[in-house]
Amino acid sequence: MSRPRVTALLALVALGVAAMGMRFALAQPGIAQESAAGFAADVRFATIDVYVNSPEPLAAWQFELSEATGAMAVVGVENGESEAFAGTPHYDLDAVTQGRAERIIVADYSLGESAELPVGRTRIATVHVRLTGAREPAFELQLIAAGNADGLPIDAAAVFELQEGRAE
Repeated sequence: MSRPRVTALLALVALGVAAMGMRFALAQPGIAQESAAGFAADVRFATIDVYVNSPEPLAAWQFELSEATGAMAVVGVENGESEAFAGTPHYDLDAVTQGRAERIIVADYSLGESAELPVGRTRIATVHVRLTGAREPAFELQLIAAGNADGLPIDAAAVFELQEGRAE
């Protein structure tokens, strides 16, 4: 047999084996449906609102957000509700853009006067995430720093609220 005929015959056999494998998989109850539905059901988007409770005017803050099971990828970060922090907070935009942000450190500061700074519970940022897997995510939030207008540390606390299925 000539070389082109052998190549054509091998290609035909490979196609036949692939077709038989697909027929077998499709004949099994629910395999194709479970695979397609499982993928779609295991990926969802959510937002995480991060709040700081500060007993005095908050001029600067930094937090780290992570997820213990590896189910989170950060897809965006936006500012909070205070005019003192009106711009987008500082974070590693390249890691987020490239899909490498499995944890994120976010920070911002204001040079405003103490009277213009937020006191009490303030949403400082909203983190947009893609979650994978059927398990509940195990988020970890650490307030790394909080400071007043004089640059002194504040005894503040950070909390978060998860909003699943929110489309923004």
